[in-house]
Amino acid sequence: MYTGRTRIDTVRFDPIRSQPGHLSRPRSHERRRCEYTESTSYPEKGSCVLVEETVMASAALICDTEPWKDLKEHINVIKKTHLRDLMNDVDRCQSMMVEFDGIILDYSRQRARLDTMEKLFKLAEAADLRKKIDSMYNGEHINSTENRSVLHIALRAPRDKVICSDGKNVVPDVWDVLDKIKDFSDRVRSGSWVGATGKALKDVVAIGIGGSFLGPLFVHTALQTDPEAAVCANERQLRFLANVDPVDVARNLKGLNPETTLVVVVSKTFTTAETMLNARTMREWISSALGAQAVAKHMVAVSTNLTLVEKFGIDPANAFAFWDWVGGRYSVCSAVGVLPLSLQYGFPIVEKFLKGASNIDNHFYSTSFERNLPVLLGLLSVWNVTFLGYPARAILPYSQALEKFAPHIQQVSMESNGKGVSIDGVPLPFEAGEIDFGEPGTNGQHSFYQLIHQGRVIPCDFIGSIKSQQPIYLKGEVVSNHDELMSNFFAQPDALAYGKSPEQLLHENVPDHLIPHKTFSGNRPSLSLLLPSLDAYNIGQLLAIYEHRIAVEGFIWGINSFDQWGVELGKVLATQVRKQLHLSRTGGGPVQGFNLSTTTLLTKYLEVEPGNPSDSTVLPRLNQ
Repeated sequence: MYTGRTRIDTVRFDPIRSQPGHLSRPRSHERRRCEYTESTSYPEKGSCVLVEETVMASAALICDTEPWKDLKEHINVIKKTHLRDLMNDVDRCQSMMVEFDGIILDYSRQRARLDTMEKLFKLAEAADLRKKIDSMYNGEHINSTENRSVLHIALRAPRDKVICSDGKNVVPDVWDVLDKIKDFSDRVRSGSWVGATGKALKDVVAIGIGGSFLGPLFVHTALQTDPEAAVCANERQLRFLANVDPVDVARNLKGLNPETTLVVVVSKTFTTAETMLNARTMREWISSALGAQAVAKHMVAVSTNLTLVEKFGIDPANAFAFWDWVGGRYSVCSAVGVLPLSLQYGFPIVEKFLKGASNIDNHFYSTSFERNLPVLLGLLSVWNVTFLGYPARAILPYSQALEKFAPHIQQVSMESNGKGVSIDGVPLPFEAGEIDFGEPGTNGQHSFYQLIHQGRVIPCDFIGSIKSQQPIYLKGEVVSNHDELMSNFFAQPDALAYGKSPEQLLHENVPDHLIPHKTFSGNRPSLSLLLPSLDAYNIGQLLAIYEHRIAVEGFIWGINSFDQWGVELGKVLATQVRKQLHLSRTGGGPVQGFNLSTTTLLTKYLEVEPGNPSDSTVLPRLNQ
């Protein structure tokens, strides 16, 4: 059981030396941090805790520990087993089923024995997983390369919780923004806030990219068919403009009326190249139809750069903040996601989503590792990726409502853990990170399941729900539509685990020449997550489970899961190309300063598409 805490003393605010909500500044030689009390939930409102922080720089790698070496030797034992035999061990299977708040995790079809799990728990202990989780919740700067806290948990914390960053409880700031979002979305939805011509704003276009797009899109897609959320949407439209490709602009503008459209520009610095070009495009679309003065009524921002927001033409009063301790891919619970989702569904629906995520935050923080959903999932991913050598993971939700879940987790996982060095900058001598992909069942069965059954071994996450969002029953049918869907959810993991042997095929009188083609080796690992339903609360839970799972993987591997330097180099090189395109378009100069390949392609591109972008404004030509 790994639930211990270091006892620490609660320090009340000094009304003379400190302003309410702030801590006295420590002496220069002291390094302090905020930490939770010994209880299994967050501290009560009005208290904050200080302990001395000891920072020990170390280049030690997890692969140098005895538990790691023990697991490496254990691989040879596991290679001699088959899931057909492991699944016959009833005690093992029962031990590998965990339930929390109606969610059931079944990981009995993993290539692991009970002693495998014990070895993984020892690895977690060697990696100081408990301390690293505490450090995240305590607001320490675990994102060391950017010198930031990692506190997306604060985005969905109840008002009375204390979560500190740099000596300040950040929860009141979060709720200031949430209250502002509720007020604004209520006014827009009720029609008290109208557009420049007095018409109600029924359509919202959210402009953002990466984490400012994939997370909110996943939640929006999942809520669209939830009965309660669908009623609250009340014929409103929410669209997401992410790609700088003009085709994406054209698709988002098709059928929209500027008079009834509200644009939400999501950019922390208000400088992201793709986002701001799309924002300027939408500003031109609104201005050309309604006049420049209409921008203030039809565009709002999610940003911290109020100077650039105002310069753009958006009233700073209509800017919604978020913070450096929120990474983009973890920001769906901030104004990045909450604002557009509240405009579409109303704040009460989104608040249920936040409560679901907060529920898992508490579970992750307080539950023993043996019963902890994110910890179990994270340890099993490490086992599959680094020890068994399976580089990919298929995310297979048996619900069309979750069609955008895999693309979102793709970013959260691969941007977080796609690292080649430790948090101390030491090259990793082992593989870390997963290749994530997925498609809802049963669509995926008619797409890539051939490979996962008879090609490469790819561990699979099967995600299902007991209740359908939109049940259908047809008289005379053997089962309902949802039962048909879930029949596959239950069958596919067994098919992967057991497979089909040549002996079975011979017994079925399959011709000899077809036996190699119809043989299924089995022994292919999977796990199943069964949710009670897919309402806003459950969707929040699912999101948080995967967020924390990915953090666990990074904590075990000893990498920084919260920076993303790998996305920067391409942006820098794109700036050079952008300058060349501008020079060539405006001055007709030759392409210079690039290698032969890039020079040839750029020259060809400029020959075929010679138009001058500054001649005049051209907007998409799809029928409005």
